[in-house]
Amino acid sequence: MLTALAFMAAVFHWNRLAKRDGRPPEFGYDLGLWMMISGILGARAAYIIANFQFFAAQPLEILRIDKGGLIYYGGFLGASLCLYIMARMRHETLWSLADFAVTGLPLGHAVGRIGCFINGCCFGHPTNSFLGVQYPEGSEPWKAYPHCDLHPTQLYETAFNLLIYGLLLWYYPRKRKDGGVFALYLLTYPIGRFLVEFFRGDERLHWMGLNAAQELSVVLFGLGLLLWAFLPKTRKPAP
Repeated sequence: MLTALAFMAAVFHWNRLAKRDGRPPEFGYDLGLWMMISGILGARAAYIIANFQFFAAQPLEILRIDKGGLIYYGGFLGASLCLYIMARMRHETLWSLADFAVTGLPLGHAVGRIGCFINGCCFGHPTNSFLGVQYPEGSEPWKAYPHCDLHPTQLYETAFNLLIYGLLLWYYPRKRKDGGVFALYLLTYPIGRFLVEFFRGDERLHWMGLNAAQELSVVLFGLGLLLWAFLPKTRKPAP
């Protein structure tokens, strides 16, 4: 239910922004539908790849999305590919469309992480901090760390996603280049995600001291730097 609410929040944002930009009223709904489909497919595909041996042995489990099993960065890449296709079909510049779409992403993501907190996935490792939460007996976090207070890493992500959402909303009318808002997202979200991963307590794949999400965060941050530096200025910022 929180996943649906996350997409509804993003669509509400896109509808309001479309009206301000002079886009058709239905644009926000169309964008939301395709972002949802491509995002879920990409997120699920990434999870299947990360757990290939399990799904190779039990292929029918691929369809059991109701059990969870979505990787955000996979969804981000899937949605980015969808944006490229939409831009070609609409004869619109990719970076202009990407700027529009990415403004709603952290809002939907913030709501979605609340769902993760309620479901007990993406949980943190034990802590003595006053922020620690203890999950009920029998839940996945409790099985991993019985009777322990855990970092609410899902809510950490909700908090910094809301900060990013506010920053992107502020910058969107002031951007000097198409693609600037998208680049700004790549310069902010990966930093927060990289740091939060140090507090995660669920099973993660590690290589050279970093997990896959942290490694991809570094790559996307580098891409953001390149876009910020080399995308040409196309407009004067709004006063």
